[in-house]
Amino acid sequence: MAARTARSSAKDRPSYRCTECGWTTVKWLGRCPECQAWGTVEEFGTPAVRTTAPGRVSTAALPIGQVDGRQATARSTGVDELDRVLGGGLVPGAVVLIAGEPGVGKSTLLLDVAAKAASEEHRTLYVTGEESASQVRLRADRIGAIDDHLYLAAETDLAAVLGHLDSVKPSLLVLDSVQTVASPEIDGAPGGMAQVREVAGALIRASKERGMATLLVGHVTKDGAIAGPRLLEHLVDVVLSFEGDRHARLRLVRGVKNRYGATDEVGCFELHDEGITGLADPSGLFLTRRAEPVPGTCLTVTLEGRRPLVAEVQALTVDSQIPSPRRTTSGLETSRVSMMLAVLEQRGRISALGKRDIYSATVGGVKLSEPAADLAVALALASAASDTPLPKNLVAIGEVGLAGEVRRVTGVQRRLAEAARLGFTHALVPSDPGKVPSGMRVLEVADIGEALRVLPKRVPRENRRRAGSDAPAGESPVGPVQA
Repeated sequence: MAARTARSSAKDRPSYRCTECGWTTVKWLGRCPECQAWGTVEEFGTPAVRTTAPGRVSTAALPIGQVDGRQATARSTGVDELDRVLGGGLVPGAVVLIAGEPGVGKSTLLLDVAAKAASEEHRTLYVTGEESASQVRLRADRIGAIDDHLYLAAETDLAAVLGHLDSVKPSLLVLDSVQTVASPEIDGAPGGMAQVREVAGALIRASKERGMATLLVGHVTKDGAIAGPRLLEHLVDVVLSFEGDRHARLRLVRGVKNRYGATDEVGCFELHDEGITGLADPSGLFLTRRAEPVPGTCLTVTLEGRRPLVAEVQALTVDSQIPSPRRTTSGLETSRVSMMLAVLEQRGRISALGKRDIYSATVGGVKLSEPAADLAVALALASAASDTPLPKNLVAIGEVGLAGEVRRVTGVQRRLAEAARLGFTHALVPSDPGKVPSGMRVLEVADIGEALRVLPKRVPRENRRRAGSDAPAGESPVGPVQA
């Protein structure tokens, strides 16, 4: 009798579930051990022992060699840069989640993709939950996205969205956004954990059954993570991150998860008044065209996914008027800039940096976070501190360690090939760079001391002003560089 009572009390004990990842337990915890989120474990009912009897299968299991793989052939979206990130295009039945900050251009891009699919006589359904149909029509007029095969609906009810699928029978569905649609059968406000899970699950089932590609727009939190349960990213087939500075034209679509292709691809776009267009060669956006070199500037080649991009780093040092000098960065990691300042002062013997205000930035709104830009940042800071410009047509590639050594980085040959294609003739690289493009002179440097020798001998500012801009800046180990 006592054993039966113990089993009964254990069965009636409440159960707890993490609202972030769905992990369940019989004991409340303040932190979920699965996703490490705090305060997300909530009571949801009593556990029940259930058994599922074998049922009728939908399709018989086949040897993997007999499965028809042609049904998963990707179809081009009409946007080359998006196809690059997706791995060739949209696969029928695939569900793609595109997340980004407000105003970055997600709706504009997807409306353009929907119009291009409709122009190929593929029925496309665009469902908006954030705007009215007339507002979307105005944007379509502006970017030229009008087609008879493009259907538009403004709905926030999941049942209504599924009803539109039955009536239109599209081959492509665009939902903007998944956080604005809710099901009346699920408790909670739109955008909540349960609602997002139910809406995404219903649309994924509909996509797989109909062979319909689906593009979902997702919101992000203030930390940049996709809003809603983490389970949403596991359910969908592709997760894309839409990035970009609202004050710049450049937009990047980065692959975070892709079941049909690589996750290290990046698509570049330019947002303008007439819409959004892909950039096959975006390196020119990150450079400043000038007749003569300017102190405090250095060029480098960064890798965005597999794509090399030539970018410019700028630095400015001025006498500080306050006890604690300013350190301001834009497009660069503050911690890495601070590390380069310490290396220059300790290993490069440049002592004038500690008491000066230092400003560093990139051109065109590009963000340089990889260590391969360390050498360019260090040379730009040294050039600004000594007020001497670096030679023209020079790029610097390499990671700088705390001991002052210049370390090797990945993709040096691809970076040098891109620099040579754009007309640069000289490069500072770590040792053993591999095959060097024809017409490019490479100087291998082992530490920051050797790299700083590329700076010409300093000419006093008064002499440069007296002689004009044609006054020689001194000799450099790189040698004379032709414009």
